[in-house]
Amino acid sequence: MGEDGMKLGEDTLRISTIYEGRIFRVEQAIVSLPDGNQAYRDVVKHPGAVAVLAWPSPDSIILVRQFRYATGEELWEIPAGKLEPGEDPASCAARELSEEAGFRPQLLKHIYSFYTSPGFSSELLYLYEAKNLISSPSCTDDDEFLEVTAIPLQEAMCWLSQKRIKDAKTIIALLWACQQQMA
Repeated sequence: MGEDGMKLGEDTLRISTIYEGRIFRVEQAIVSLPDGNQAYRDVVKHPGAVAVLAWPSPDSIILVRQFRYATGEELWEIPAGKLEPGEDPASCAARELSEEAGFRPQLLKHIYSFYTSPGFSSELLYLYEAKNLISSPSCTDDDEFLEVTAIPLQEAMCWLSQKRIKDAKTIIALLWACQQQMA
């Protein structure tokens, strides 16, 4: 119920799978709206993902530069990856950090969970902070090519103000890190 007591939920009348891919599927639903009318809802059903704000030193974080086909550009991001079916998000975060950046965390703390694009996607992203890193062999996926760098947090914040960082999960992580430093 909304604040004024109005029902805001929608009842699903029918769902059709439009596309099934390697990472997600697209469904189209017909729903009944609170006013009794019907509408279509297109939804990307995603298994969820993790992202890791990793500190190789007290004032530096790990960023990876990767070409993202959907945007047509190389983006600077914190290490991240998709959850496997039934995988624990913390285990996935440790795995992704090791695979992408070559570090294993001794301390892993859940920061937030948030929907990346709730207007059309079910993807829930789990954001973690990783500290006390131990070097481990990196092992990226066969179709994954990236550059890993450790960068002072203050420099990353300059990159953010210069609009060099455009990735939402990375922006959220950087703003959280700055907030923690001010507290």
